[in-house]
Amino acid sequence: MFQALDKASWRKEHWKIFIIVSLSFFLDGILFSLVPTTLFLILELDKVSLVLALNSLSFMLGSLALGRLADFYGRKLLFLTSVLIYLLASILFIVSPKEFLPVLFITSMINFGVGGEVGAAYAAMAELSPMNHRGKAIMLATNFWNIGAFFIAGLALIFYQIYADVSTQIFALLIGAILLAIVVALARLYLPESPRWLIQRGRIQEAQRVIGKFSEEKEIKKEESLGLKPKEVGLIEAFKKYRFRLMILLIITSTQLLTYNMVAYYSPYASGFIYGPESAPLIIFYANLGASIGAFLLLPLIDRTRKLSNTLAFMGGLITCLFLILGYGNLFFIFSMVLLINLIFSEWAWAALSALESELFPTGVRASTVGFITSIAWLFNTLVILVEAEISAITFLSLASLLWFIGFLATLIWYKRGLESAKKSVDELI
Repeated sequence: MFQALDKASWRKEHWKIFIIVSLSFFLDGILFSLVPTTLFLILELDKVSLVLALNSLSFMLGSLALGRLADFYGRKLLFLTSVLIYLLASILFIVSPKEFLPVLFITSMINFGVGGEVGAAYAAMAELSPMNHRGKAIMLATNFWNIGAFFIAGLALIFYQIYADVSTQIFALLIGAILLAIVVALARLYLPESPRWLIQRGRIQEAQRVIGKFSEEKEIKKEESLGLKPKEVGLIEAFKKYRFRLMILLIITSTQLLTYNMVAYYSPYASGFIYGPESAPLIIFYANLGASIGAFLLLPLIDRTRKLSNTLAFMGGLITCLFLILGYGNLFFIFSMVLLINLIFSEWAWAALSALESELFPTGVRASTVGFITSIAWLFNTLVILVEAEISAITFLSLASLLWFIGFLATLIWYKRGLESAKKSVDELI
């Protein structure tokens, strides 16, 4: 039965789930980027790192907690839960005073909700996409995070010119985000539950109805249904069985996330950053423009080979980050163009590793594993934010290059010893 799902042609139902998940990532990119884009307008510089650090920690906790719950209660329910969390937080942000403690608490609540839907989103896309299109579907859907970040940074720049009052600028940005969150929440009501998760829970008839919409399979034979429910694998058991996969994914996910966030979001707040914290909207704008372009450039390769996609992405990221260091201190336009190219490779890396995270673990722990890997990466991200205030901007960028190098080494190891997962059913990989 899953063979019919894996080998299905791309249908109208695939477009529906792709659009819903893409809209979700678009909104996530907006909400996550809203904070570093506007913090320099709201708070004193010495308080910014504390807000960013607690936001990062909240993202970590959200991905860990709600990712685990997505394996217990389903992808759809957790999608609805996460959007309600950050919708409520965004409304609170509008009506609350723009002072340190309210900003600290509410922006962390937003990040908890955004982080909490990563596991459910990855799992849903992996479990419903045809195997020949799974890499492209995951890559393009997650790329809408970058498009959302690019969009909100552009709006911030426009509103900065239109409105002199800071509160009005932030109000305009938040209203747009809230309206989109309402649309996303309504769309998620029509999101189908993953048939693999349904079968894991013994809900065969519901799974059959979903599979019938996504493939030509209309009926499950009685004798076939008896062996459908796979043996459940506990999280600790999965971690032991797939420890090599887990270790590689922890390294490449952490290094990609750190280098992306350090360059695209946190660099304007690094000590002595030559272009100043007021460059934050422009940095976020150019960085996410590059990232948005990157996904489309990887389209011809992602479903041919995950191994080569990962290796080339990290090699390109390392080389361009070294050039970024060389360009630091020159004209801002030169720096921003190198930044844009670096983020093209950063998106390549995110796309390729997102596919791997989604594919390489069993259905019963898929969202939990994605949530765990994401949470460890964000724990390191929190530590980097705290270190940022103690080191110079050039040292901060040099640290990003070192992280790219570590990630590149991990992709070389995976290229030699890892499993090629492109064009394979997720059931073949476990």
